[in-house]
Amino acid sequence: MSEKAASCTNVSQGRQAVKQLQAEAGLERMKVSMAASDLLQYCLEQAKNNPLLTGIPASSNPFKEERMCTIA
Repeated sequence: MSEKAASCTNVSQGRQAVKQLQAEAGLERMKVSMAASDLLQYCLEQAKNNPLLTGIPASSNPFKEERMCTIA
């Protein structure tokens, strides 16, 4: 690749990077404390529906072990 072609590539990559950074700088961001409190509230609201926290009723558990038949 010639030096001029490499230079043009670097310039276009630089322009793309500047354009992307300008777009990101214009975004309105949420405060971390607000995001954390929203996430905590969501987790607490959804906890009752989480089978890892509440367990699965034996009647609806497709993975329960079958009873073994024993001959006495």
